[in-house]
Amino acid sequence: MEREWLVTDGRGGYASGTVAGPHTRRYHGLLVAPLRPPLGRTVLLARLEEALTVDGESFGLSANEFQDGTVHPQGYRYLTGFSLQGGVPTWRYTAGGVQLEKRVWMGYGHSTTYIRYTLSGGASAHLTLIPLCTYRDFHQETAGSEDWRFDVERRDSGLTVRAYAGATPYHLLIYPPAGRAWAYGGAAGWWWHFLHRVERARGLECLEDLYAPGAVECDLAPGQSLLFVATIDPAAAVDLPSQAEGRPPAGGSASPPPAGEEDPFATQLRRAAGQFLVSRAMPREPAELGADGLPPGRTILAGYHWFGDWGRDTLIALPGLAQATGRYAEAEAILYGLARFVDKGMLPNRFPDSDAMPSEGDYNTVDATLWYFYAVDCIDRRCGGRLVEGLFPVLAEMLDWHIWGTRYGIRVDPQDGLLRVENAQLTWMDAKVGEWVVTPRSGKPVEVAALWHHALALMEVWCQRLGQGAQGRYYAELRKRAAAGFAARFWYSAGGYLYDVVDGPQGDDASLRPNQLVAAALSDCPLSQTQRRAVVDVTAARLWTPRGLRSLAREDPRYQGRYGGDPLRRDQAYHQGTVWPWLLGPLVDAALLVHDDRSAARRFIEPLRAHLFEEAGAGTISEVFDGDPPHSPGGCIAQAWSVAEVFRAWDATR
Repeated sequence: MEREWLVTDGRGGYASGTVAGPHTRRYHGLLVAPLRPPLGRTVLLARLEEALTVDGESFGLSANEFQDGTVHPQGYRYLTGFSLQGGVPTWRYTAGGVQLEKRVWMGYGHSTTYIRYTLSGGASAHLTLIPLCTYRDFHQETAGSEDWRFDVERRDSGLTVRAYAGATPYHLLIYPPAGRAWAYGGAAGWWWHFLHRVERARGLECLEDLYAPGAVECDLAPGQSLLFVATIDPAAAVDLPSQAEGRPPAGGSASPPPAGEEDPFATQLRRAAGQFLVSRAMPREPAELGADGLPPGRTILAGYHWFGDWGRDTLIALPGLAQATGRYAEAEAILYGLARFVDKGMLPNRFPDSDAMPSEGDYNTVDATLWYFYAVDCIDRRCGGRLVEGLFPVLAEMLDWHIWGTRYGIRVDPQDGLLRVENAQLTWMDAKVGEWVVTPRSGKPVEVAALWHHALALMEVWCQRLGQGAQGRYYAELRKRAAAGFAARFWYSAGGYLYDVVDGPQGDDASLRPNQLVAAALSDCPLSQTQRRAVVDVTAARLWTPRGLRSLAREDPRYQGRYGGDPLRRDQAYHQGTVWPWLLGPLVDAALLVHDDRSAARRFIEPLRAHLFEEAGAGTISEVFDGDPPHSPGGCIAQAWSVAEVFRAWDATR
């Protein structure tokens, strides 16, 4: 029940559950459709109750956990295998002398889930499926009522379900094998008090009621298959020919691996990377859809199940996701799309749930804009330089606002040329409980200083490329001042590493955190080779774990070794010791700069192979892990920057 699976649709929707069967999260479901892509995610078809009858004996193959702890039926007793076959979750059940294979996948660009059942063995069998339906925001739970009955319409191809007047209808389509008919009947009504145990552990509402519209039944002979489809598209729009074998369509799959690449670790990371690139309508963009049926805008979902698209997460993840999938045109579209949101030289930390512009409070980040320069550079190198030329006015505007001052006291300090921020909650370590900022970093955070110097260095080069000599010299002077300030201010000689923040309200902060790795990973950062090596060595020795890097050293009195419990306890631990796998990217970059030993650098990544294939989200990488052994996974089961940075780091060590 701790092993989960996930398939996605390229629009922000997905299907997901546990390998054993019971739904442990409110976010689990067979059709979770984005009614305002990529957001407005709504659970429609929650699950299917599955039973196989052989020679008059019935075997319940599904499993549910209820409020009182009862698990019924216990179909996992018949589960003889689970695997990802070409990225497609596949179960094998053995009961009554026959085998039943189940495969689940989604169509790219359409909120459509396909479930195929194939019988093998020496006898025929009778398959019964009971859809359990709902209609709710995926952050909520459904409370049923005897007065609430879904409107269900029988059609030749299946059922159309409408939860209430005005709700988006969805379709449950049945495609039996040739020569076989399917039947629909049974009692309709509510099934009560399903338990979501993970939500209970997180201190949230954890009980759900689901509506059964009846049962679908069909006889299968050995070798025959039944295809069950759940979709918000009209039945005529369901693309059966390209989907019937469960192969992800070319438009939604990862690019082919390089010649000679046989490592399944990298192959699966490529597949996982494609799940985060989704469509999004952008402000003032043309209303018509593209050739793939999606809005022309693109974005990155920060994580499944519950995250939307976030500025900082998008820009940290984008280089690795584009590298893993080869979808550089989409990466360009994302960067151009983000440029539409620039306001007072800043990019937003989060985006609204519609195509409106973000509100003032959504711009609460100091580093998203700086990561934009980093991402533009990475993608521009693959696009022949055209990206910088098109975005240059926006890039210059961003720097100008930061030089003279923008929101939250963000401005360059003329004394040392470094970027200063007066708000404590603007870096990626942004957990906040009420008015309490758990990890305050007002002043000059080390990764912000390094990224600011990096942005100036890039603009100096880009100005020369575009013939903007005078502007380039201006940026060069700013870069030199920032370099001198960084070299003079950030080295903590007593510890042999970099201060986490200088000029904070309490002075300089010598907490041993991994943010300094961002500085050490940038080749133009004003560190000596000796200093860079010391940063790598101390963070590897005191922060590295087999799942990533701790956000705070264990010996620090504020260290929290377990990430779990209610929202308050989780936020207290989020950046106070919790392990983050995305930090392996800068660790490997920095290690290669100082040691130039690819085999040694790869040893930082190799332990994640077990996580990818054996725990939490099947074939993907979690958001966080406990700081203390055994480093149990937590947060989202699939995190964009975790997958992206681990793949990018692995690729750098080939």
